[in-house]
Amino acid sequence: MSPVWRIVGRRLGHAVPVLAIVAIGSYGLLELAPGDAVDAYLSGSGGDAGLVAQLRHAWGLDRSFGARLASYLLSLLTLDFGWSVAFSRPVREVVLDRLGNTLLLMSAAIAFSFSAGSLLGVLAGSRPRSWRDRILSTLSLALYAAPGFWLGLMLIVAFAVKLNWFPLGGIATIGESRAGLAHVLDVAWHLVVPAAALGLVYLALYLRLMRAGMVEAWRSDFVRTARAKGLTRQRVVWRHVARNALLPLVTMLGLQAAAMLGVSVVIESVFAIPGLGRLAFEAVTQRDVPLLLGIILAGTVMVIVINLLVDLAYARLDPRVVSH
Repeated sequence: MSPVWRIVGRRLGHAVPVLAIVAIGSYGLLELAPGDAVDAYLSGSGGDAGLVAQLRHAWGLDRSFGARLASYLLSLLTLDFGWSVAFSRPVREVVLDRLGNTLLLMSAAIAFSFSAGSLLGVLAGSRPRSWRDRILSTLSLALYAAPGFWLGLMLIVAFAVKLNWFPLGGIATIGESRAGLAHVLDVAWHLVVPAAALGLVYLALYLRLMRAGMVEAWRSDFVRTARAKGLTRQRVVWRHVARNALLPLVTMLGLQAAAMLGVSVVIESVFAIPGLGRLAFEAVTQRDVPLLLGIILAGTVMVIVINLLVDLAYARLDPRVVSH
């Protein structure tokens, strides 16, 4: 078996118990919360005891906790995530409708934060304690301390309200049916500011990690050997120092995937993007437990896939990890 497939098989083997633990744990925690979907459904219109009992029986809420949990786990084996009482549709369809928007937002934010943070970290770490290093380090601290929702609001005010360069929110222009390249460009135009708001905080983190990794790499023996061979400083920076300093960033990318998914809830609410974040908020307000569980499991699968890709990238950068 090739090393790549060995890594894939190992990670997929770990994914099964992780999904089981997340499904059981999330179901149990949501069960402890007061009230249920019937209470949320009747909070505005009200209803008598007969209607409450009828709805609880129709939605399967009158059964014991163990019976409902066993039924839910068995349905997961057939990829049946249940029925959304808030949308009156299967949970799988509701989640898939919103999943694409969240994937687009996270992919754009990850690409922006990782690439820009790495490049700025190289600029800062190539000459430690220089004026360029001090300015970039100070800016990264300021960005890292800023809340994501505040950054989003400031970017809206600056680029959407004052300059009118980008739309205020949404994932596409409302009322216009576009197809092909025009639709792709329209979605990309709407994602510029939300992706920047989501990625700026992580850009600061990657910048500081890259800078710290390069400062440490400059003290390594292989760098002194490369410089003793007469290699130019630019070649030493990009071929030796930056490549080794990149490894902690790749590791952090996998660790931050779950955190970025959580922050996307706020960013999607600020920019009115119909993704998993806003869907989770709607599921919580409606006490739609099957839908909220479907969102949690979808997020778990996303994090597992991202970490798998990170492992493959790490193995590419450092082949020694394949043998472990």
